[in-house]
Amino acid sequence: MAFTRATGKHRRPSRVHRGTARAAGVAALTTTGVIGSLSAPALAAEPAAGQTGLTPVVTLGDEVAARVDAQASAQHEAAREAAQAAAREAAEEAAREKAAEEAAEAREAEERAAREAERKRLNTFVSPIAGSYVSTGYLSGGAVWSSGTHTGVDFHAASGTPVLSVGMGTVVEAGWGGAYGNQVVIKMHDGTYTQYGHLSSVGVSVGQQVTPGLQIGVSGATGNVTGAHLHFEARTTAEYGSDIDPVAYLRAHGANV
Repeated sequence: MAFTRATGKHRRPSRVHRGTARAAGVAALTTTGVIGSLSAPALAAEPAAGQTGLTPVVTLGDEVAARVDAQASAQHEAAREAAQAAAREAAEEAAREKAAEEAAEAREAEERAAREAERKRLNTFVSPIAGSYVSTGYLSGGAVWSSGTHTGVDFHAASGTPVLSVGMGTVVEAGWGGAYGNQVVIKMHDGTYTQYGHLSSVGVSVGQQVTPGLQIGVSGATGNVTGAHLHFEARTTAEYGSDIDPVAYLRAHGANV
């Protein structure tokens, strides 16, 4: 018995029928322009950012560049501040060194001035009797002196008046001196000698260092005298007879007599 194909809506279309229908549908779409109107924009459209991932990459690159710029700027600022700090420190160090040098120079100048003042003080002579005057001059004649002339000068002084060393030196004689009575002889710093005679008392000893204005005794009338006064001599040696003009000697050394 031969089979026949059933008819009706529930029958599956044949392969030929399906192919024909698909072709017809395509033709219809083409005819109506649906494919043309849809396909052109689809082909021309830019890919979506979310589909390609390009936008996140670009954004990340901008952030990295910004961070690099910020880091470079911070490093530049730090370098600038470090350079400024180094310059300030160098300037401060230079200022400290200059101040130290100036202070050292000032101290040295003060020390030089002090040494000069002391040298001047020690080299400047004073009168052996403060505020006195010469009552008998150098080389005055008379029978009172064994040599016939006065080998020194007499300074007016009442008994007990302080007698001063005229300058810096070393005591070489201190005590009785015959016709000179109680006396002091000093070898001065320049090698000359000064003598102080007729003292009522002696206040220094041999070997003692003396300075200008130091009291070495008090005036009196001991030895060969007619009254109280100070006999003062200047000599080139410690020996009698090497005398020089006492007033000229004192004035040459700055004494006001």
